[in-house]
Amino acid sequence: MATTTTPEVLDESPGESPADHGMSPATNTGVSNEKLAMWSFLGSECLLFGALISTYFLYRGRSLTGPTPKNIYDIPYTSISSFVLLMSSLTMVLALAAIQRGDHRRLRLWLTATALLGTVFIGGQVYEFTSFIHEGLTMRTNLFGSSFFVLTGFHGVHVTLGIMMLLSLVIMSARGRLPQSKVQVVEIIGLYWHFVDVVWIVIFTVVYLIPSPVAHSNRPLQIR
Repeated sequence: MATTTTPEVLDESPGESPADHGMSPATNTGVSNEKLAMWSFLGSECLLFGALISTYFLYRGRSLTGPTPKNIYDIPYTSISSFVLLMSSLTMVLALAAIQRGDHRRLRLWLTATALLGTVFIGGQVYEFTSFIHEGLTMRTNLFGSSFFVLTGFHGVHVTLGIMMLLSLVIMSARGRLPQSKVQVVEIIGLYWHFVDVVWIVIFTVVYLIPSPVAHSNRPLQIR
């Protein structure tokens, strides 16, 4: 006598979605709408930072009034600050691995560590900006000052926003509102955090490591 089997179906209560069971809704691209939105946002940010970096390249070496990069840069100090930010990418990866295992205690630990490392970087940037201002470099001093503060300051704002996102995840986890099924939330915030880290690598290389050409002109260019 032949027997028939019925396929297993996911037991969903009324009003539940696949996301409630740790799955992402099916899309035509194979990527969830939330993650696709983040990738689109990061793509637009690439264009924005690309424009700022290009502007810095156009203005570099055109300032005849000081201070100039060689007068004020402290490469060892900025290198340490950059290393701190890059290490935060490692702790972000560990946080994602923790929620994938369902280890919420370590999730909060690594998220907090990532936020602290980002805060150290911002603190270092504030100290650097303050020292530059004391040495006479402001946004109105010359072309170098305006392009430098806009580029690095804009990146600092992005890092600060990332820190706020990370702390929000810590609070959500502590209140039990970040279950393992919402691993994608941590992954999306992680994408943003890795993006600001990669952007800083480019900025650090372009702004601090590549020497600026010496300007030669009898008419100084100033920002009025």
